[in-house]
Amino acid sequence: MPTSRAKPLPPAASPPPIKYHLAEDTIDHKDVDALAEWLKSYPRLTKGRLTLDLEAKWSRWAGARHSVFCNSGSSANLLMYYALLLSGRLKNKKVIVPSVGWVTSVAPAIQFGMEPLMCEADPDTFGLELNHLEELLKKHRPGAVVLVQVLGVPHKMDAVMALKEKHGFHLLEDACAAVGASGYGKKCGTFGDMGSCSLYFGHQISTIEGGLVSTDDKELFDLLLMLRSHGWSKDLDRGAHEALVRRHGIDDFHAPFVFYQPGFNLRSTDLQAFIGLGQVDKMDGIVRRRAENHARYRERLGGRFAIQKAADPKAEICSISFGLLARDTEERRRIVKALVANGIETRIFSAGNLGLHPFWHERFGKASFPMADRIHHTGLFLPNNPSLKPADVDFISKVVLDAAGS
Repeated sequence: MPTSRAKPLPPAASPPPIKYHLAEDTIDHKDVDALAEWLKSYPRLTKGRLTLDLEAKWSRWAGARHSVFCNSGSSANLLMYYALLLSGRLKNKKVIVPSVGWVTSVAPAIQFGMEPLMCEADPDTFGLELNHLEELLKKHRPGAVVLVQVLGVPHKMDAVMALKEKHGFHLLEDACAAVGASGYGKKCGTFGDMGSCSLYFGHQISTIEGGLVSTDDKELFDLLLMLRSHGWSKDLDRGAHEALVRRHGIDDFHAPFVFYQPGFNLRSTDLQAFIGLGQVDKMDGIVRRRAENHARYRERLGGRFAIQKAADPKAEICSISFGLLARDTEERRRIVKALVANGIETRIFSAGNLGLHPFWHERFGKASFPMADRIHHTGLFLPNNPSLKPADVDFISKVVLDAAGS
């Protein structure tokens, strides 16, 4: 008897092309043309004068005394942690870390042998929940707190700074996804002892890859400069360099290549800095457009979904994506399906609750919190690029509302 053969399955339908991307390159044709012209002058490409120019320009724009340009926002976080650790200022190695953020907001604490304590997420901004934060502060008396300015929505910084004054911790501010956001009269990334930002593709501005650490503290600034480049003093100002030479009795012949700290090589290049100098010029316009899009999303969707809310009524929200929380995982599934069908890119909200990821729970057990878990299981992102027009935001919002059955 002839053997029967199963009919081949029809090919899976390809998803429709993406019309609305979560991330778009802020490096446009004019930027590339300018870069090409600059390259024709055969300039120095490794770290040099333009890196210093970018650091100074960023400091002026952000309102910080000092900034250090490095190769990524993740490296910026690494530098902040290690500079604080080597500063000798920590009363202990306990550090409060956020449940909602990115892995490299937390990973350096583990890498450097610190004792991380995870904090619940705030129901308004999704940053550190203040009651849980103070509970941890009273119980553990940690030397440091790491705060993420989640998705460009400024946290309740007046209350955080009051807790800092009361409990005497050092504050590391991760503003990697909040570049250009501001609240309480300051830009995100300038509240803490040090603040980081990311210049990765799809963030508010881009240098392809890149990051910055800003601080008003000269001693920390000098540590950051040394740790970025091997631990040597070549990037320090003359006075700081000569002070180290005198303190350690260094032979002048060896002075440029003496390693005072166990540093890294986290430098970026002047090529990235050239791009960055042009990107800073765009910041005000980019902040304005992202803020307008965010406000329009909030107007269309805020009555139906849980969304982030800034405590400061004068806050300027500069989000890289618009985040919302569905009612449950099933509603999120319906919304995601509808977004994909309409060519709208989406993803989960940041990394959800970091306490539910293997890197954390294999070491410390699962850290489950009501709000952070809700973000983990029901959160999603909508596009918020400067190129979006009001009609685009309205269309995306309608797709979401229709899918949710509103």
